[in-house]
Amino acid sequence: MTTTTTSVPTADGPMDLYEATPASKPRGAVIVIQEAFGVNEHIQDVTRRFAAAGYRAVAPALFHRAGGGTAPYTDFSKVMPLFKGVNDDAVMMDVDAAIAHLHTQGFRDPQIGLVGFCMGGRVSFLVATRRKLGAVVGFYGGGIVAARRPGFPTLIGDTAKLGSPWLGLFGDKDQGIPVEDVEQLRAALDRETRQPHEVVLYEGAEHGFHCDVRPSYNEPAAKDAWRRTLEWFQKHLAH
Repeated sequence: MTTTTTSVPTADGPMDLYEATPASKPRGAVIVIQEAFGVNEHIQDVTRRFAAAGYRAVAPALFHRAGGGTAPYTDFSKVMPLFKGVNDDAVMMDVDAAIAHLHTQGFRDPQIGLVGFCMGGRVSFLVATRRKLGAVVGFYGGGIVAARRPGFPTLIGDTAKLGSPWLGLFGDKDQGIPVEDVEQLRAALDRETRQPHEVVLYEGAEHGFHCDVRPSYNEPAAKDAWRRTLEWFQKHLAH
């Protein structure tokens, strides 16, 4: 495996991509969308895990408009300044830049997957309703059913637009995403789209249950969610 940081162009200036490449020929590509804390050590570690599983993996640094950087999990006051200039259109610009980079590496859209965590979980649903990728996975994406911050409207009305297979992973103890919201999303997807989809709700899991450097880490849920993610990509990404 090799890792590097690459700069790619966007209409709002250059953006860093943290990139991990497997030693053997990649089975596909995965775009890793950060939490609200930036492309930190954890997101870089997750990116490397995908490379270890055989994928060319990239993590776009969505906070480049504010000068980049990360915020600690313990100080949310340092998070909000990083969101300068970030809204759904900006996020899609950045995702498209990551996709374009992967195109230059020989990957077609059906060979590209995307996975997002926390704010990236919502981004995963946004992308799945606006682009046709091979497969998309979202971990505890808040704001899909109920808007949580300005610039990021609810997305529940877009379920009929789902263009990519989408797997949503949630915890029933997530204080920011009520179980009722998860079930509303599940029902809307079942009712409004024939695109492959699945919603999983983990008993006893809190927000951030996959992040092994946060107190909310839940090992059984994290391991099962990782297994499901790899199986989703194996099933839906073109080979």
